[in-house]
Formats: sequence, structure tokens, C-alpha cells
Amino acid sequence: MSPHTTVRVRKSALPYLLLLPAVLLELLIHLVPMVMGVVMSFRQLTQFFIRDWTRAPWAGPANYELAVDLNKPVGQALLGSFVTTCLFTLLSVGLCWLLGTAAAVFTQESFRGRGPLRALFLVPYALPVYAAVITWAFMFQRDNGLVNHVLHDQLGLGGADRTFWLLGDNSFWALLTVSVWKGWPFAFLIVTAALQNIPGELYEAAALDGAGSWERIRRITLPSVGPVNQVLVLVLFLWTFNDFNTPFVLFGKAAPEAADLISLHIYQSSFVTWNFGAGAAMSVLLLLFLLLVTAGYLFLTGRARRRNADA
Repeated sequence: MSPHTTVRVRKSALPYLLLLPAVLLELLIHLVPMVMGVVMSFRQLTQFFIRDWTRAPWAGPANYELAVDLNKPVGQALLGSFVTTCLFTLLSVGLCWLLGTAAAVFTQESFRGRGPLRALFLVPYALPVYAAVITWAFMFQRDNGLVNHVLHDQLGLGGADRTFWLLGDNSFWALLTVSVWKGWPFAFLIVTAALQNIPGELYEAAALDGAGSWERIRRITLPSVGPVNQVLVLVLFLWTFNDFNTPFVLFGKAAPEAADLISLHIYQSSFVTWNFGAGAAMSVLLLLFLLLVTAGYLFLTGRARRRNADA
């Protein structure tokens, strides 16, 4: 082999060599545990086989049948958690996108203090999740929390009895508040970056044609950031639907029924009741659902994008 050919081979192999560490880490961190989880879902894996899970008896599809059997408590509880998670995700993603887009549009034009205001908006996103959620947990305390102090003592709302925010039906709204508070700055950051690519001449021409502020937002801003919004909504959906840290830090190992998200429900099924086989089956079902939703969303958005391009 000539020296020129050797140099060419080395140059062609260099990109693959640079990708090799990332591929190996992806295999070790994601793919290998995913395959092990699928195998566990077909075994009767309990605390008695925790030392060597490969010795657990083969269960076949029994764990999946248990998870989807709506005539039994396990299936009914999983369905209730799934419905709660869907409602929570829709509200959280919608509010995060709405607040983030509104803040991005508001700070699009230059004004005094815009830089510090943008930095202030990003504080919830920059804070560590555990520190932020623990702070909210203290704020939602019934007797000494800031939320009840402001609502009941300062504003006189809610009557004399203080509200239980981390128990009962109110726990859902407390969880939603924390999720939106820490999630909307990400939407604000992404939409702000997308707005930088819109030429200012478009707004100037629209203003000369007599278009008002809302008309310019509807006709120029939203269509221009449409492709970015498609990716943003998908990312927010996946993050929110899989969110485990927020409910776990806010409620502990056992969340109230109104705030029983499916991620925490699977954790309880695996590490509280010690039924790792059923928990693994629930995780696989969750993965299949998210893959199905993602594929459907990408298909629909791609078809809409091609239709708009053809028009």
C-alpha cells in the first residue's frame, strides 16, 4: 500500500475513531440497560433473586398481562397513572410553550434592562432540579409555607383553614406549578434563539402595510418559528412525560393519587413492592408508547411541512 493511500485511509477512518468513545458510552449507558430491562420484564424477578437476577423464573408475557389487565388492581392503578400523566403533560407542555413564547416575543425588541430581564427569566432553568424542587416543597408546606402565608395571611383567600398543597387533589396543581416554573425558561430560550433569524425588514414592511402587533405576531413570528416549535414541543413532551425527579423530590416515594405520574408509579412497582419484573414490563410499555407517539408526531409534522413547501 502506497503512503498516499495510507494517509487517505487514516483520514477516512478518523471520524469513526472520534465517534467510537461516544458509541461505546451510548452502548454502556443506554442500550445495554435497555436490553437487560426487556429481558427482566419476562421474568418473575422479586427481592428473592436480587443477588442474581438471571436465576429468576421465566414468566413469559405474564408481567405484561398483569400490567394491562384492567380487571385487577395493578392494571387499574397503571391506567389511572397513565391518564394522570397524559393530562399533566398536556397542561405542562402547553403552559411552558405559551409562557416561553410570550416572554420571547416580549423581549424580542431592544429596550433598557432587556439583558438582566432575560437572565432573570433563565434562573429557574439554571438552578439544580433538586434544590429548586426542595425549595418549592418548603413553600407548599401547610403551616409554615410561603404559598399559604401569601394566600391566606396576606390576601385573605381560601378561608381560615390553610390548604394542603402536597396532599389530595391539590397535589396535582402543586406538581404542575413546579413543572411549569422550571420548564418554561427552556421554551423561552429556544424561541428567543429562533426569533434572531427573522429579518427585521419583514416587521418593518408589515408595519408600513398597517399590520398591528398581534397581526405581525400571527402572520410573521409564529410561522417563522414553526419548525423550531415542532422540535420544542416534542422535547418538552418527552421530558415531561418521563419526569421522575420532580414528583420524587416533591412527594417522596409515594405520591398522592392525584399526582401519581407514571414514572414514579413504575418506581413504586419496582423498588417499593419489590416486583422488578412487573416494573420492567411497565417501563417497556412506556417506551413503546413514547416511540409510537414520537413516530406519529414526526410523521404528521413532516407531512405538514412537505404540504406547505409544495403550496
